[in-house]
Amino acid sequence: MLPDAETIRKAARAAASELTGKAVRDEQKLVSSGLIDSLAVLKLISLLEKKLQISIPPETLQPEDFDDVNLIVETIERVGRD
Repeated sequence: MLPDAETIRKAARAAASELTGKAVRDEQKLVSSGLIDSLAVLKLISLLEKKLQISIPPETLQPEDFDDVNLIVETIERVGRD
């Protein structure tokens, strides 16, 4: 079962902050700004899977799907329904 949007948002914020070493705002660009690279996106997915206890199939995703917290929430809700 997929967690609710606010739970996903909190987990995404925490995971992104953990990777970047600083607080991350929901609309702050992560990938396109260079704050995290494509390798860090894989680490981000792994952290999210652990925090939310879900499986995220990476083969269907692009780094842009994780460019900010809002997109991360949308992406997880989309792949969680598939």
